[in-house]
Amino acid sequence: MAKAIHMMLRALDEDRSVAFYRRALQFEVAERLEFDDFVLIYMRSAESDFELELTINKGRTEPYVPGDGYGHLAVAVDDLDSTHRHLTQSGLNPRDIVAFEREGKLLARFFFMEDPDGYKIEVLQKHGRYG
Repeated sequence: MAKAIHMMLRALDEDRSVAFYRRALQFEVAERLEFDDFVLIYMRSAESDFELELTINKGRTEPYVPGDGYGHLAVAVDDLDSTHRHLTQSGLNPRDIVAFEREGKLLARFFFMEDPDGYKIEVLQKHGRYG
């Protein structure tokens, strides 16, 4: 049986990306591995062992383009409203909160935001299958 362990995103600026994920999602660096041409940074929250792997290619100056095949990274939080307020007050520009319903039942409440490299992040209220 397979277990999801990490998702990799390419980042242009290590300090900016690590600071963003710390501030926005309270992810901390679990491990940092430096190689001649690139750096791997594994980040995670205290609630999960699933990690975000940031790959920094040394010498890269052009921003990455996420492309039309990338979807989003999703995280669940205890209090969506206070998280949204905190991110807004921090200047991280989350989009508006959306309630997603089907047949009159709430499936999810969420909002999207973007990291410094343009990757979309969905932030969901812990509820139902995301509880």
